[in-house]
Amino acid sequence: MENENEGGGTQPPKTAKQLEKEAKKREKMEKFKQKQDKKQQQEPADLAKTAKSAKPSKKDIKATGPTEYIFNTPSGERKRTDGPLPDAYDPKYVECVWYPWWEKQGFFKPEYGRDLSQPNPKGQFVMVIPPPNVTGSCHLGHALTNSVEDVLARWHRMCGKTTLWIPGCDHAGIATQVVVEKKLWREQGKSRHDVGREAFIEHVWKWKNEKGDRIYHQLRRLGSSLDWSRVFFSMDDNLSEAVLEAFVRLHEKGVIYRSTRLVNWSCTLKSAISDIEVNKEELSGRTFLAVPGYKDKVEFGVLIEFAYPLEDGSGELVVATTRVETMLGDSGIAVHPEDTRYSHLVGKHALHPLIPGRRLRVVADDFVEREFGTGCVKITPAHDHNDYDVGKRHDLPFLTVISDDGNMCGDCGEQFKGMPRFEARKAVLAALKEKGLYRGTKDNPMVVPVCSRSKDIVEPLIKPQWYVRCDEMAKRAVDSVANGDLRLIPDSSVKTWNRWMEGMRDWCISRQLWWGHRVPAYFVVKDGEEPEVSVGGRVLQTVLMKAGYIEE
Repeated sequence: MENENEGGGTQPPKTAKQLEKEAKKREKMEKFKQKQDKKQQQEPADLAKTAKSAKPSKKDIKATGPTEYIFNTPSGERKRTDGPLPDAYDPKYVECVWYPWWEKQGFFKPEYGRDLSQPNPKGQFVMVIPPPNVTGSCHLGHALTNSVEDVLARWHRMCGKTTLWIPGCDHAGIATQVVVEKKLWREQGKSRHDVGREAFIEHVWKWKNEKGDRIYHQLRRLGSSLDWSRVFFSMDDNLSEAVLEAFVRLHEKGVIYRSTRLVNWSCTLKSAISDIEVNKEELSGRTFLAVPGYKDKVEFGVLIEFAYPLEDGSGELVVATTRVETMLGDSGIAVHPEDTRYSHLVGKHALHPLIPGRRLRVVADDFVEREFGTGCVKITPAHDHNDYDVGKRHDLPFLTVISDDGNMCGDCGEQFKGMPRFEARKAVLAALKEKGLYRGTKDNPMVVPVCSRSKDIVEPLIKPQWYVRCDEMAKRAVDSVANGDLRLIPDSSVKTWNRWMEGMRDWCISRQLWWGHRVPAYFVVKDGEEPEVSVGGRVLQTVLMKAGYIEE
């Protein structure tokens, strides 16, 4: 008999092999069904068994023993270990009580177990902690560095060396003054000038004591093996005397000297700052930045072009600048010696359009980049580092037009005198447009110098300051690496080292601060003579003798 298919047709009969295959398939399906039924019957029992035998998570584990030290051990006494312990490691329990006992026993003093009058054949190891600034509390970086130093100190003790690790903290002059003044303004709405020098210094000492105690507490909590009997503060009397002595000696050797030159000036701090305290903020083009003391953000990253009319009326010179307010201090215009566009103008004069009567001499100087801007550069010797050098080479007038507090002053013209520098920027631009001398503005990738302390835009100003000569020290540093006396790891850092050392400029070390070490220098004023600065006075009496006011 033939099978009918769905379409009404017939199918040929199945072979014995096909029938056998189908039978096996049915048998497998039956076994699978039986397994599934059995599994469904066992699931409730398995779940109950699993729940009963499952290992509890760490969160479910609760210590049955005490998590706190239960004994009332007096500070400095040895910790009792005969009581019950926590079921799990508890750092608070483990660390408590031990450190005061270590301190009392003098374990971290070099005198411990030794007679310091006798040399130690195994040697000695002395290390001073890089003192944390009292500007705040220690952070993770301090903890990391301190841990590495502690390993060194403990290792040398284990090796039998006479070991001393000295703790302390740093007064951090300019940084601490900034944070305390901000605190004073926030709490009382007053500046340091409002409260006066003595009262402000009292505020700083109060801050120092609070933060210093916090720092020392943190170092103890780290278990640092420091000798607290020798703790120091960088303005302790003995250290202040050492700073004064070092200053006097270095001045006598000519390493420290006083010079009037361009410095990095923070108008907010009203102080000079070092190169290392200046952050270089790169801008890709037109950008508005917040500046302390200004309600609105200030525009940077643009190049403004304007024209200086020539004195003889034959034309004009178009210059470009990123700081148009400084044109009030311009005293010259520079072109490249080989730039044929302007070579016929060298030695002639242009007229300042906003300062009546001021003439600007056209000079030729190699520092000018012919392809940049118009190829003409306005020269402001008193407010730009490159212009300062050009002004020196060509004997151009140095005209200071920005004051210590960032306002326009001096030879800036009555129209702009007293204006904040970035308000003057807008006023100068408007005046140039009014006179028809504005030639356009375009985006200009540039680097803006920002004070790392105050976030103010750094202003180059000419100031008398104290400097350390760095050329000889830098040469010795380069030679020590080249000779193998000093090894830098990794070797690739040698190039960076040499680049830093070979480009080293003299270090400006003086600051216009109230908090910190004071320069041991005095102005000696004699009738009919210009004031002199006298240094070398460890005490005022010595200065007076050198000045001839009193006899030796």
